[in-house]
Amino acid sequence: MRVIAIDGPAGSGKSTIGRALADRLGLTYLDTGAMYRAVAFAVLRDGVALDDDIAVGTIARGIDLKIGDGFVSVDGVDVTDEVRGPEVSAAVSAVAALPSVREVLRDRQRTWAAEMGGGVIEGRDIGSVVFPDAILKVYLTASAEVRAARRALQLGETDTESIAKAMAARDIADSTRADSPLVEPDGSVTVDSTGLGIDEVVDVLVELMESRS
Repeated sequence: MRVIAIDGPAGSGKSTIGRALADRLGLTYLDTGAMYRAVAFAVLRDGVALDDDIAVGTIARGIDLKIGDGFVSVDGVDVTDEVRGPEVSAAVSAVAALPSVREVLRDRQRTWAAEMGGGVIEGRDIGSVVFPDAILKVYLTASAEVRAARRALQLGETDTESIAKAMAARDIADSTRADSPLVEPDGSVTVDSTGLGIDEVVDVLVELMESRS
């Protein structure tokens, strides 16, 4: 099973680079962040407290979750747009910090990889916890200013200052949670995408893959 793990903070380019790299290498791609967002959506839909580990874990285990390339459905309903909305964005860090949720989604991620024979998988604990034996582990980062600008462009917003503050809070929450915090995984290669185009970053990652083949 050939897994390429890409971790990093919000706005570092994980999704864009992950998709492009998967296309270049002919592999499948999985956005694990969308999985956590889908669970957060279901929790908000059901009116469950975000910090109720047992209740939220039950939701995570019970939902019919499907993730495709740019597509997310929960219990048969297309929620692709909803999971990227402000309400889910504000709730996802709290949901993602719950041990029950992380356990469920780690199992789902490993099952997906086994069924697909590997792939390019991105998130915040992929190389450190979910696939520590990945053939290539990348920690993708960028300056705070660039990350905020990218997220603003993605959301169609102009208030980059507010977005930067929200992203900083998310970084702290992800890096300090007790269960599988965001870290630079052992054996990973740090790639700073500040000032680099998509193809330039993908070229770097392809070279890294070739050096391991």
